[in-house]
Amino acid sequence: MALITLIAGRCTVKFSVRVIGSRYRSTERELDSRKHLDDEQFPVLNFKQVRSQRVARRKIIRPEVPPPRTQQMATDQDWGAVWPGPKSFNPSVVPLPLRQGYVSKKHQTPPGKFANAELMKIPNFLHLTPPVIKRQCEALKQFCTPWPKGLETEEKMKKHFPLDFITSDYCHALPTIRNPLSRIVTIQLKLESLKLDKHARDKFLRLVGDRHNADTDVLTLVTDRCPLKKQNYDYAMYLLTALFHESNVVESWEETKSEADMEYYDFQRNRSKVSSESILNWGKAEGDVRLNAPLSYASSVEQLFNDGENEYNLSKYKEQTLSLLDLAK
Repeated sequence: MALITLIAGRCTVKFSVRVIGSRYRSTERELDSRKHLDDEQFPVLNFKQVRSQRVARRKIIRPEVPPPRTQQMATDQDWGAVWPGPKSFNPSVVPLPLRQGYVSKKHQTPPGKFANAELMKIPNFLHLTPPVIKRQCEALKQFCTPWPKGLETEEKMKKHFPLDFITSDYCHALPTIRNPLSRIVTIQLKLESLKLDKHARDKFLRLVGDRHNADTDVLTLVTDRCPLKKQNYDYAMYLLTALFHESNVVESWEETKSEADMEYYDFQRNRSKVSSESILNWGKAEGDVRLNAPLSYASSVEQLFNDGENEYNLSKYKEQTLSLLDLAK
């Protein structure tokens, strides 16, 4: 409502007029201005959850997961095509009911192959099946040379290659693939393959000590001082070379050794040799042929003194003595 006053001369007239259209127009302008201000300002954060303010969740379309590949594998498939080389364990490809892991309960079975981190930690050799190995060997034959002649048997190979080189490789689950035990190197050979004389053999045995097995005549050298396997192998070969050359060295003082200085009983440098030969040559003239003590008698005497008295050595010495005196029945 609006009050309008008209003044005409001395009369004053007052009347009211209902204004409708202008009011509506002003209301629309106010709403438009408020909407414009609301658009320029930040939206109001309403902590009160109102049903009208909830936003409908977007429906996630999940793709259909096919069944494991193991359920579709044929029993006569080519495993070399499925698992051609070394790789991490894949449970959906390996058609084996593998289990690995630790369980706290006593009668509980270990975890299966699906979602099993223990099977993925360790390296596997699933690619090295017998058919695949045979196929790879057939492919490598074209690069191989014929087997050398003269090495058909184990005895012939030992004769030409007397040295055995022994090492160990380890496969384990650690941050490093180098195992401390893999650096150890062992070399073995028979002492007779070195072709040592009596002096050199005796000196060699004294240098190596208990590393020589008297029953099998095998010398064993173990080296583990260096951090790498190649270094220990070179050190072992150096030790063997140094022992061989040192045992063949004859010092000047060794020529002056007497019977009392000997570490072992030597029949050729002992009075037993002179006594036995004097008995054999009893009553012969100076021009006659002189007889030497037989090697069997010398060996029995040396064995008796060096190895000690036992039933076998005493019986052998008795037998050779009677044969020497020609008293054997």
